[in-house]
Amino acid sequence: MKKFNVLKLHLSNEFEKMALEVFQFQAKNNMVYKEFLAHLHMDIYNVKKIDEIPFLPIQFFKSHKILSSNSVVQSVFLSSGTTGNEQSKHFVSDLGVYEESFTKGFEHFYGTVQDYTVLALLPSYLERNGSSLIYMVNDFIQKSKNEKSGFYLNNLDELANNLIELDKKEEKILLIGVSFALLDLVERHKFQLKNTIVMETGGMKGRRKELIREELHQILCEGFGVENIHSEYGMTELLSQAYSKGNGIFECPPWMKILTRDTEDALTILEEGKSGGINIIDLANINSCSFIATQDLGKTYPNGTFEVLGRFDNSDIRGCNLMLMS
Repeated sequence: MKKFNVLKLHLSNEFEKMALEVFQFQAKNNMVYKEFLAHLHMDIYNVKKIDEIPFLPIQFFKSHKILSSNSVVQSVFLSSGTTGNEQSKHFVSDLGVYEESFTKGFEHFYGTVQDYTVLALLPSYLERNGSSLIYMVNDFIQKSKNEKSGFYLNNLDELANNLIELDKKEEKILLIGVSFALLDLVERHKFQLKNTIVMETGGMKGRRKELIREELHQILCEGFGVENIHSEYGMTELLSQAYSKGNGIFECPPWMKILTRDTEDALTILEEGKSGGINIIDLANINSCSFIATQDLGKTYPNGTFEVLGRFDNSDIRGCNLMLMS
């Protein structure tokens, strides 16, 4: 199998060249993607720019085994799913690529994780098996040099005491949590944190009423006594993460890129600044599929950053009638 140094990219022209190489590789070696392209009557050799690449609808991770590798599958990551909905399954044939991606991705924005005390408040993820987020955060905890690093399930008082104590010592702290649990924490305790990054990983997971980002972040900023709430944007189907250091503006690591598509014509890529469906190029997905059309809505900006505006109202991605491909 061909080797790609996808995690060593630095320049935008390197990204485009590598993305086109990965597209050619996956168009030939990923049987599901290959069939999807055939349904589109796509001549893969005519694809010369990344905005000409067709993106695989993310729902295929629920119904098909998405692999571009013949290697033995080392792990299967599962989405949370809701009652009556099938879970997405990401078959990972090289966990080393995932570990390198999330480690280098975090370091790209925050420096080495060894310098942080990592406090994880992720009850909804801990309560199920197969979470890629738990795998990543557990690795961060293992690399952290502070014995207080760890997962906190329902022991919010212990977490609050440790957080206050560590912050007073001017330790570098990463508090990473799902939104509803962070809200539970600030409803029970009030903080004035000076040395802590508070990072939310997304929604309410059915535990609370959904809030718009501005409202959520305002409550959390007041509750933790911080100026900004950081965010992590990732999903089961990806091996890379984007991060926001505030205001909901996300930045990708060098091997990841966001495009937006027309919500009525899935094959049309929009100009920067226009709202549309989020398409993700994740070159760390070299052994599955690097080109994914998500159900999120967003907008990209000229400097490569992006914003997540919400999700599609309907369960299917509009503009693509190939969802039932057998």
